[in-house]
Amino acid sequence: MTSISLIGNLTSPIELRFTQSGKAVGSVTVAVNRKRGEVEETDFHRVTLWESLAENAAQLDKGTRVIVIGRLTSREYDTREGEKRTGWDVTAEAFGPDLRFASASVTRAVKGSGNSPQNSAAPVEEPWATPSADDAGSVPF
Repeated sequence: MTSISLIGNLTSPIELRFTQSGKAVGSVTVAVNRKRGEVEETDFHRVTLWESLAENAAQLDKGTRVIVIGRLTSREYDTREGEKRTGWDVTAEAFGPDLRFASASVTRAVKGSGNSPQNSAAPVEEPWATPSADDAGSVPF
């Protein structure tokens, strides 16, 4: 298993759907800019998020700068011309906004409620999670 860390921007909102067994799965492409000398290039990485990670991240919008930590996997496929190709996908283990470019308010998920903040009966009180007057324009995730 190969671990990978990415910092980039969402090219679209996260596409959230559910498997037949009811597990949440999210898909999104993350654009990562990198420089090679004077030339800037952009790589596009397909990222898959599962269960509570997918549900919690689904609120992020196109263009949001995110940090992704995950597993890199390869898949073989044939092009329309019949050529064999290899594609690379990232299965996210951790995913969230880059707080250098956004602020966030944290609502801890309650175990047994689907782990989604929307399903939480009540947020867990944390001294570090107390909102301040500056948090009026914060971005929830």
